[in-house]
Amino acid sequence: MSHILECTGLTKRYPKRDVNAAEDITFSVNEGEIFAIIGPNGAGKTTTIRMIATLLQPTSGEAQIGGFSLVKEPEKIRKIITYLPDEAGAYKGMTGIHYLEFMASLFAENPKQLEGFVQRGEEICKLGDKLRDKIGSYSRGMIRKLLLARAVMTSPKLAIMDEATSGLDVINALEIRRMIKELAVSENMAFLLSSHNMLEIEYLADRVALITDGKISRVGTVTELKAEYNARNLEEVFEKAVSNNAIS
Repeated sequence: MSHILECTGLTKRYPKRDVNAAEDITFSVNEGEIFAIIGPNGAGKTTTIRMIATLLQPTSGEAQIGGFSLVKEPEKIRKIITYLPDEAGAYKGMTGIHYLEFMASLFAENPKQLEGFVQRGEEICKLGDKLRDKIGSYSRGMIRKLLLARAVMTSPKLAIMDEATSGLDVINALEIRRMIKELAVSENMAFLLSSHNMLEIEYLADRVALITDGKISRVGTVTELKAEYNARNLEEVFEKAVSNNAIS
């Protein structure tokens, strides 16, 4: 199985604050794998994700995404990844279908490809006739489904998602998780996730990285981490790792 993402020593330093927000971040993600980063608030999760998403330039280190250099070829990487942040929103005055068409137009190289992206987006979000309604009338769950469809309708090699189901009720959260699972299996799409919801990560992730104080110290499957920390679930892994300073 080949890597879609390889991070080697990624570091983001803020000299004025004399702090490394992320330090020596090293891990890989395989094609079709769902990989999660977990850690306390301020641990470096978002900084790491934003570097990989090309929104922050690393102070040092490197990453290869789909064979392209994060440092030297960010514009090529942006064509094969997608990023869905926690605070993402959509244009409330647009209908759902017009939003998909508008976003698809930013990536499509010709009308046929645009049509294909939009059709794919419709199929993924499963909003049916609601796509003809204005987004301002949507529930939070409907908006999140639309945003997920927007993020993956172009078939990215790597989908980066921060708190994918934040604020959703149980039913909508389950639907989003199933969408992610299905895309990873059926299309070999890789996902890089960050979430405070340990139940969600335990359900979704093939492997998990533990991060605190800007550093990754453990990477493994949920089963491996539970065995290592003698824990019944990922929440207990998280609690023990943090309270014992085991990942500092």
